[in-house]
Amino acid sequence: MKIFASDVIKDIDRATCEAQKIDSIELMERAANAISCEIVSRFLPSQRIVVIAGPGNNGGDALGAARMLIEQGYKSVEIFLFNVKNSLSHDCAEQRKRLIAMDGVDFTEVTRDFTPPYLSDGDVVLDGLFGSGLREPLQGGFMSLVRYINESKAYTISIDVPSGMFGEWNAATNRRDMIHARLTLAISFPRLAFFFEEQAEMVGEWKVLDIEQDTQKIRSTPASFYLCEARNVRHVLKPRPLFAAKRDFGSCIIMAGSMGMMGAAVMCARAAMRSGAGLVTVHSARCGMEIVQQSVCEAMFEPDKNDRIITDMRLHHRHKGVAAGPGIGTYDDTVNALEGLVKNVGEPLVLDADALNCIAKRPTLLSMIPTMSIITPHKGEFDRLFGEHSTDEERLRKAIDMAQYYNIIIVLKGHYTSVVRPDGKVYINSTGNPGMATAGSGDVLTGVITSFIAQGYKPELAATVGVYIHGLAGDMAAAKLGEYGMTASDIIDHLPLAIKEVMA
Repeated sequence: MKIFASDVIKDIDRATCEAQKIDSIELMERAANAISCEIVSRFLPSQRIVVIAGPGNNGGDALGAARMLIEQGYKSVEIFLFNVKNSLSHDCAEQRKRLIAMDGVDFTEVTRDFTPPYLSDGDVVLDGLFGSGLREPLQGGFMSLVRYINESKAYTISIDVPSGMFGEWNAATNRRDMIHARLTLAISFPRLAFFFEEQAEMVGEWKVLDIEQDTQKIRSTPASFYLCEARNVRHVLKPRPLFAAKRDFGSCIIMAGSMGMMGAAVMCARAAMRSGAGLVTVHSARCGMEIVQQSVCEAMFEPDKNDRIITDMRLHHRHKGVAAGPGIGTYDDTVNALEGLVKNVGEPLVLDADALNCIAKRPTLLSMIPTMSIITPHKGEFDRLFGEHSTDEERLRKAIDMAQYYNIIIVLKGHYTSVVRPDGKVYINSTGNPGMATAGSGDVLTGVITSFIAQGYKPELAATVGVYIHGLAGDMAAAKLGEYGMTASDIIDHLPLAIKEVMA
């Protein structure tokens, strides 16, 4: 699914009206109907609902939804339209006209001073004050109104985005001056701001409402941000030929593990096998030979000359997929070995965990990473590489710049893991759950991505597909076991089922 900027969505609205030969008010009626249906599915007709509408089309959506709720038997709907500048949008004015034509409507148009209604935590507030078209942070009376609603603890439903929030970037806004919604109903498309941790408290649960926008316009309109869903991955995954042999699915080598950290090597190798690689070799310290050979009997083991750590990452055979990092430590000899790898391997690498920490110790290695390599940092590793950042938004902006500058793919891990490509496109993952925040989960992801590269997928596709499959396996494990007791091994066990489900 494409994630469009707010001004682009307006263009799609206009194109939809032209293509379907409808007026913009009809499109607004669709939105209002979708909003009212969602409210009806969640609340009884006896529920008190306070509608706060602004002067633009977001307010028009709210007025239309209020009218439809009343028509469906909701008796306690109180509506406040803020028209302090006596300047309603055309469609908002039309919705106002339709609303006040009804008998017995509890409607107040605010043009000057305003005494807010009493609100409690048992009330529902429908927030249609300002949508994603907002251009400046809220001030004055509107800021006070938002704070009043938040302090009431009412169940607040925002239309498109919580009022006070911009649809994309919010570095210049104060989160205290945004509606803290329990539910956000986005019309047609999610907004980029939904995917940042610092906005989660404001957005709450979010849901996209379909109003049948013009599909041709959506397909032809370019986007920089995408939400990766099952259908996108299904389109990429290749069925296996009937007469296939193991070498048809590639060979990968994983530089992982050290004394006391061999579990990372085991999990990475198991994940690579479980996600379809034909041949997997683990290169690690000699002390890990017995552990790996007993834990992953399908994998081969290539011992380092050192008993405790990895000191040599030279490739002795050709491998389609090459990964380094899980559990290798940041010893000087290991950093030197990694430098030799990135200097001498002309093919893309997958670099994770301690490989990234080694690079942070020797930043000149960043410029040596082969083109289209994949790095998979979590927040701490990202900040060690690229400087301290205080928000997800800051990290994503920096990741976009760094992916382009170094011509690499950055898998920025988190609840919504983002695959940032050097062409500026960002694929945000839709799978995964808090149970995956467990030791070894990142090692599993490294194995999955490396496996897909070994199988012949281009690095940008291997990263996107790997992240999705990894998250889906985690969701399947959570459905079976719950989120509290999940382990990385549970994710590995569900990888084949996740691939099977996507391809079904």
